[in-house]
Amino acid sequence: MPLLLTLVAILVLILLVSVVKLDTFISFILVAIGLGLANQLEVPVLSKAIQNGVGGTLGELTLIIGFGAMLGKLVASSGASEQITNKIVSVFKDKYLTWGLALAGFIIGLPLFYNAGFVIVIPLIFAISQSTKLPILYVGIPMLSALSVAHGYLPPHPSPAAIATQLNADLGKTLFYGIMVAIPAIAVAGPMFGSTLKKYKPEINTSLFASEKVEIKNTPSVSISFFVALLPVFLLTYSLWYNLILGILPDSLEQSFNAFSQMMKDNFKIHLLIEPNFSLLISVLVAVYFLGIKQGKTMPQVGKLLEEAFKNVAPILLIIAGSGALKEIFIISGTSKYIAGLLLNVDLNPLILGWAIAALIRVCIGSATIAGLTAVGVLLPMIQAQSGLSPELMVLAIGSGSLMFSHINDGGFWLFKEYFNLSIKDTIKTWSIMETIVSIIGLLGVLVLDQII
Repeated sequence: MPLLLTLVAILVLILLVSVVKLDTFISFILVAIGLGLANQLEVPVLSKAIQNGVGGTLGELTLIIGFGAMLGKLVASSGASEQITNKIVSVFKDKYLTWGLALAGFIIGLPLFYNAGFVIVIPLIFAISQSTKLPILYVGIPMLSALSVAHGYLPPHPSPAAIATQLNADLGKTLFYGIMVAIPAIAVAGPMFGSTLKKYKPEINTSLFASEKVEIKNTPSVSISFFVALLPVFLLTYSLWYNLILGILPDSLEQSFNAFSQMMKDNFKIHLLIEPNFSLLISVLVAVYFLGIKQGKTMPQVGKLLEEAFKNVAPILLIIAGSGALKEIFIISGTSKYIAGLLLNVDLNPLILGWAIAALIRVCIGSATIAGLTAVGVLLPMIQAQSGLSPELMVLAIGSGSLMFSHINDGGFWLFKEYFNLSIKDTIKTWSIMETIVSIIGLLGVLVLDQII
């Protein structure tokens, strides 16, 4: 019965979000209430579980996702993303242009959420296609595949950050491993797959791009643009770099290095850098100065940008809160424990299982964020019961699955279709296949890392 009720709950969630088009947060809460009542939970217990689920999930994530959104807003509004792209395009010329565009898309995608990144790179893709006379999908797919990978795999993006928090995964390690998995995924789904799309030459509506282009004065330098965009990556992986340096130092220097490091921790609290909230706060403050104040903006203007960023991310936070409520009902009702007992007897690699469940929900419901969060809610007790399983790799496995085969029930599908003026059939043959490649290569990369670490 618990398994049947879980399947019914997921089907109702899919129905409410995809067919009825009800607000996702409300859909999650309704399904959580229904599942709790079906499991005969007392109303006070049910109410408390939903409150704990919402509060417990948002309590750990609001700062991470909020600061991430603020950083992305400053990178986008200052012109730093254009500086990064233009520099990389000037270095990777002609034969290696698409590889350079993939790199640019990845760097831009690190601080920017997917929809914001998409709107930012679309005019750049169009301009590069016009100036080089290259087919627009050949130019565009490398950048967009990189954005998609960053969105699905890497903190501080909402879904991987939320999954990592629920699995108690180290954000720095998740980001580091995610970059390792992202490289082959972007290479295959971007430049390599994009090279097969030269035959597609849609008529582009230039007015779409003109409406998005905003004149930015006093843009930041190339070095500052790269520095600010990549700073959170360095800070979040600080502990890994520290251990790497420690590992390659000769014995004669290791003791001195440890003593210096301990002095920095004791006197300057430098160990705060390994805390994601503080890492992202520092990144935002650096961006406020270099991409705001130094570019001539006043503090009220910068504050307005930060306020807009948090407003834009509020719907995502609500979705994550709703998923937290449903996860708590799974736990309180004993459903998760029951399912975990069943899954522990399944003769399948847990990483593959996590990927498959997320992929199935993604294909059914469309949203990568909902797919990842729902999958982790179902799998959490099973994952916790598995000894020796890397929670960081499970984050990446579920994140990869959540990108599987985007089609007509996904907003990203229609965004791509309309901007590139493609038919539904051609959108499936380009965008949907690209997303599928990203998902499968991501899983393969996770399985390889699992054998290494």
